[in-house]
Amino acid sequence: MPIAGQGMLLTSMDIAPEDEADFNRWYDREHIAERVAIEGFVEARRYVALDAAPKYLGLYSTETFEVLSSDAYRTALASQTEWSKRNIAKFKNMIRGVARITLSRGLGRGAVLGLARVRPATGQEDALRADLAAKLDPAPLDGIMSMHLLENDPTLSKPLTDPPGVTSPGASDWFVLIDGTSIEAVKAALAGRFDAAITAAGAELIAAGTYALLWDLAKAEMGS
Repeated sequence: MPIAGQGMLLTSMDIAPEDEADFNRWYDREHIAERVAIEGFVEARRYVALDAAPKYLGLYSTETFEVLSSDAYRTALASQTEWSKRNIAKFKNMIRGVARITLSRGLGRGAVLGLARVRPATGQEDALRADLAAKLDPAPLDGIMSMHLLENDPTLSKPLTDPPGVTSPGASDWFVLIDGTSIEAVKAALAGRFDAAITAAGAELIAAGTYALLWDLAKAEMGS
């Protein structure tokens, strides 16, 4: 599988322009390494929007889905540094998906990521999964290296900025990821590719857009 592991934490947010310098410094110098160091985490990738919203996107893959409800991860969430608390409090329009990687095809990753957010209809999940799977084949698409399906767990998927007791309407959303070599290739792969599958299963396309890879970190790079 081009994505290492079986679980994925997806976070996305906007940040006010006057706070971006500190936010990016925190992400690059503390947050990514801190998360990858958690037991069961495999790697993290960081993106910035080319044609998408929110502006910033992070993907954190885990050995198993269960890592995302483990004691080690819960301890990390409950033990945020002061730098983390300061930045998290400034997140706007946050999306946080705790997902299973249910399909991953192809090899490697690209410099550009396409992201489609889909809201399944209750009871039609199997049909939607099957129809999407038929379209998640990178082989015939020039410039597309790999394609993936992430399915949120509705119990665990909750923005850190939401008040207690609030359930996000997107808690059950799915995400289609397309890794490609250029924005042109990724936009072509996104354009209408999943419309029929989404319509047939009574689902809803919430958003679609493109992101550029800023950098990534694998646990193997961190040493002992």
